[in-house]
Amino acid sequence: MSDVFYRAIRFIGTHIFWASSRPVVFGLEHIPREGPCLIASNHTSPYDVALLIRHVPRLLDFVSIVEVFRNPLLGWFYGSMNAFPLDRHKPDAPTVRTILSRLRRGRVVVMFPEGGFRRGEASVVHTRKMKSGIGRIVNMANIPIVPAVVINSSVYSKPVSWLPLFRARYALAFAPPIAPDLPPEQIESRIVESIVNLYTLASGKLPEHARVL
Repeated sequence: MSDVFYRAIRFIGTHIFWASSRPVVFGLEHIPREGPCLIASNHTSPYDVALLIRHVPRLLDFVSIVEVFRNPLLGWFYGSMNAFPLDRHKPDAPTVRTILSRLRRGRVVVMFPEGGFRRGEASVVHTRKMKSGIGRIVNMANIPIVPAVVINSSVYSKPVSWLPLFRARYALAFAPPIAPDLPPEQIESRIVESIVNLYTLASGKLPEHARVL
């Protein structure tokens, strides 16, 4: 884990994204300026991570999939950016312990409770479904969780979007925190509802062609 490396990559990337985009961003005030925090976001493309890093002023620790870490180069890069792996195919107690350890150190941990990329009609925005378990982690950590939505991050899969033309359109939005003293199922239901509501609000601020999940 390297905060220095993270800051260096964010510094470089921020300028690239600034010159290439006109984003819609709101709700950052819901992320505490200090202390532990959990963020739960939808997940449509690899660029979700990059855009969260760009716009959230706190250092972010991402829960990623174990398959990424099997590639030596990607595993090194993700690990250097404070990410750590989760095995989606079995109960993963070590990852839960890592999440709780990072939070005890006052860090911000980002989770993608859909369990992988979910685009279009498969997105939680439409299915209102995600993997169970995040509510239990919120209970164990005993800290609120901030729902988030990223819209049209896949615009950066097009080479032209990287040009310094301020043309790439995407949205990033955050909802008020959900308290940890609710039953896990209720926490997860509220996360889903918050993400759906955020999508409605944020997509309304984008041109129709950019309301992509």
